[in-house]
Amino acid sequence: MTVKILSVSNGHGEDAIAVRILRELQNQPHPPEIAALPLVGLGQAYTQLDNVPIMGSVKSLPSGGFIYMDKHQLWRDLQAGLFPLIIQQYQTIRQWVKQGGIILAVGDIVPLFLAWLSGGNYAFIGTAKSDYYLRDEQGKLPLTRMWKWYKYSDSIYFPWERWLMNNSRCLGVFPRDTITTQTLQKYGIPAIDLGNPMMDNLEPNIYNYTIDQLQIETQRSLFITLLPGSRSPEVNRNWDMILKGVDAIIQSSIRSTENPIPSYQHLVFLAAIAPSLDLQTFCQSLTALGWQETPDLRLPNINFPWGHGELIFSQEKAILILTNQAFNDSLALGNIAIAMAGTATEQFVGLGKPAIAIPGDGPQFTPTFANNQQRLLGRSLIIVENPIEIPEILRSLLLNSEQLKLIAENGKRRLGQPGASRRIAQYLS
Repeated sequence: MTVKILSVSNGHGEDAIAVRILRELQNQPHPPEIAALPLVGLGQAYTQLDNVPIMGSVKSLPSGGFIYMDKHQLWRDLQAGLFPLIIQQYQTIRQWVKQGGIILAVGDIVPLFLAWLSGGNYAFIGTAKSDYYLRDEQGKLPLTRMWKWYKYSDSIYFPWERWLMNNSRCLGVFPRDTITTQTLQKYGIPAIDLGNPMMDNLEPNIYNYTIDQLQIETQRSLFITLLPGSRSPEVNRNWDMILKGVDAIIQSSIRSTENPIPSYQHLVFLAAIAPSLDLQTFCQSLTALGWQETPDLRLPNINFPWGHGELIFSQEKAILILTNQAFNDSLALGNIAIAMAGTATEQFVGLGKPAIAIPGDGPQFTPTFANNQQRLLGRSLIIVENPIEIPEILRSLLLNSEQLKLIAENGKRRLGQPGASRRIAQYLS
């Protein structure tokens, strides 16, 4: 009898993680029957998969899934029909279980609770919570107002969440990192440390450059990856803020031979834009700031995936490559990132690299979000209040090889090694 798995996820990032696992499930010797139910949004990520129908009701809500960032967003979602939507979605989950299916809950307590409420068997991918919010390998972190409820707790998960995970119908719990897994195991929860699917499928296009070519080019050019996020209209405000940081770097003396840092012939900014976004909006901001589109410009030692819709701009000795088709290459080439994103920032840090964050107006990348992200990522994420601070931060990082080594170790430890999706799929098969 074929196993039936319904993926229930509650957010765009959660959808993407679910897709990675489902793709690996489809590659198993005896693949299950798979369907998806995105609780937030339309579940566009699931369209990447063949033969994975979206079940039940789906709807875009004003918050985009970031209710916890702003309680006003919850009210807007309720006005937009959140409550009846949840009822309809629960009915879909319940029907799936009645047909003998299993629930794969991806995200936080919402899909986990619905999976438990269905009365069927379920597994849980805990993408939202990490004990790094509370402590690191050296001990507990200072508890700000948002985290005061955890004063007497050693786990990021509340007792009722742990109870849902410890239920006899829960087939397995897959936390996002080792430190969280170890804590849950102390409570007798069937938590398995298989890694973070977020770090899967990030390989660059190996045909574009060799290691030798990359080494030559990185001696000539400093690569800075720009991560403005993926949600409109917030991404446009983030982009304008990031460009202030870019301008500050160009105008600073960071490439001056008078400073005791490597003298780069070029600054190369790699703007990784979400595939769903139109590049023209970003172009308008660049031209308004004096950037010139130079389509024939090339890096001599790196054959970046030219011809995939990227746009190339130049200003003084700086190059800016705008692309919505070469995300992995933009992450792989970057030495440092200027970031106002969620998942993309974590992925960059997981590759062992530092990111500089600028809190924005939201609804996602607010000061609260940035501070929480720093708790999650530790020394790998540096927050600045003003973009003009970025050149000095950049200079201090480039001068401190020991700090860069610690950042590399920290990021890889917190985000884990690639291959988690395959390992989870094998466990579930």
